[in-house]
Amino acid sequence: MADNTGANTDTCTSADFRETQRKFAAHLRKPDENPAPASIEDRRMGIYRDLIYNNIESFIASGFPVLRSILDDEQWHAMVRDFVHRHQSHSPYFLQISEEFLHYLQEERAQSPASADDPPFMLELAHYEWVELALDVSEEEFPAGLQRNPDRTQLLDWVPVVSPLAWSLSYQFPVHQLGADFQPQQAPPSPTFLVVYRNRADQVGFLEASAATAHLLQLAAGADTGGANTGRQLLQQLARDMQHPDPDQLLDFGAELLGKLLSLDIIAGFRPS
Repeated sequence: MADNTGANTDTCTSADFRETQRKFAAHLRKPDENPAPASIEDRRMGIYRDLIYNNIESFIASGFPVLRSILDDEQWHAMVRDFVHRHQSHSPYFLQISEEFLHYLQEERAQSPASADDPPFMLELAHYEWVELALDVSEEEFPAGLQRNPDRTQLLDWVPVVSPLAWSLSYQFPVHQLGADFQPQQAPPSPTFLVVYRNRADQVGFLEASAATAHLLQLAAGADTGGANTGRQLLQQLARDMQHPDPDQLLDFGAELLGKLLSLDIIAGFRPS
């Protein structure tokens, strides 16, 4: 008869180790509710508790500086603790902690009783701050072979190419103005349109845009153009969509706008139609 004593011992040891790992991770996620494994002294456990939390909190605070400045210490640390407890991250990279935190705010934050005290603009502010970081580290590049010094004819009769490093966004709150001294509790009647972009000098900036500019960029990016693609055609489509009473006037204004967007690197350049 075969001796299975060794195999049983190995199985038991493996199961015990997995249970220790489970308790270890649960304790790091929420120390107040989950006791540490009895086999690990608290002094050693405390090193891991502080190391894990402080690293995560530091990355989140640096990624969301305005949000951090708005919340007091108790609110902030309670929210980060809740993130560590609730959220199952899908990336091991520190640079993506901010994106994971944004997912937590979008998907899991409402499950926390403390969310009732969150500022009404918090999710939009967090998204705006994440966009700035995402563009700063993006590996997208400007398309090659474009005309970057067009004359007026080319502005209107060539095709404007929107930079892949320019994101056109819409928010209920004026997120670019929020801070410790400005925290509206109700959204204004009109939305805020912003274009956040990274230019060729790798500087991230934003343009506060009108609804017309936001729609023009949407058309130029290829959404619902109805066949329009040159600057002139896009502006004519914009005039129809806005029911503008003087399309020729809009054409003059639109040519200047295309030039401004080009100077900011929001439009990467023009190509022949």
